[in-house]
Amino acid sequence: MRPSVFFYLTYALCVCLGLLCLLFVTYWNSHWRGGFSWDGSALQFNWHPVLMVSGLVVLYGNAAVVYRAPFTWKQKKNTWKLVHAGLMLLALLLSILGLCAVFDFHSGSHIPDLYSLHSWVGICTVVMFTFQWVLGLAGFLFPCSTTWFRSTLKPVHVWMGKAILVLSLTSCISELKYPTDHNTEAKFANSLGILTVAFGLVVFGILSRNKWQRPDTDSESVHVSMDARQ
Repeated sequence: MRPSVFFYLTYALCVCLGLLCLLFVTYWNSHWRGGFSWDGSALQFNWHPVLMVSGLVVLYGNAAVVYRAPFTWKQKKNTWKLVHAGLMLLALLLSILGLCAVFDFHSGSHIPDLYSLHSWVGICTVVMFTFQWVLGLAGFLFPCSTTWFRSTLKPVHVWMGKAILVLSLTSCISELKYPTDHNTEAKFANSLGILTVAFGLVVFGILSRNKWQRPDTDSESVHVSMDARQ
C-alpha cells in the first residue's frame, strides 16, 4: 500500500498546529502573565495552562494518531504500541504536573479548589485518562491478557480515547481568560483557542478516515485470528 500524500500533508498540518499551540500558550503566559516560577505565586499558576495544553491536547493528540503513519505499517506493531503507550504516559504525567501546579497555587493563596466547571471537567478528564492508560496497559501490552478481553476492550478504548480528547479541548478552551481591557491579549488568547480547536479537528479528521487505519497484516493479528478460531 503506497503512503498517502494527503495523509502526510494532513499529518504535517497536525504537527504544525500542535507546535503553534505550544508556542502561543507559552508566549501568552510569559509575555502577558509575567513568566514562570514554582513558588506558590501566580507565576506558578502559569505552568498550569502550558502543561495542560502540552499534555492533554498536543502530546495526547499526536499519540492518538501515531498508528496512522504509513511508515509504521511495515514495522512490528508491538514496537508502536510501546511508543503509543510511552507518549500517552508522558502526556498523563504532564497533565498531573499541571494539576499539581494549580492546586499548590490555590493552597498558597488560600483559594478553594474545584469551584468552577472548568476544574470539574479537567479533573474528570485526567481521571478518565488515567483509567484509560491503565486499562490499555493491561489489555494490550500485558502478555497474559486474553484475546476475548482485547477484542472487547478495543472499541471501548477507541471511544474513551476520543471522549478524552473532546473533554481536553473543552477544558482548555474554557479557561482562556484575560482582562477585558487588554484588547491585544484578548485577540492573542482567542487565536490560541482557535488553534487548539483546529488542532483537535485535524486529529479527529485523521482518526475518522478508515483508509488511514493500520492494516492487520502483522504477525500479531495472525496469532489473534488463530486463537479466535480455537
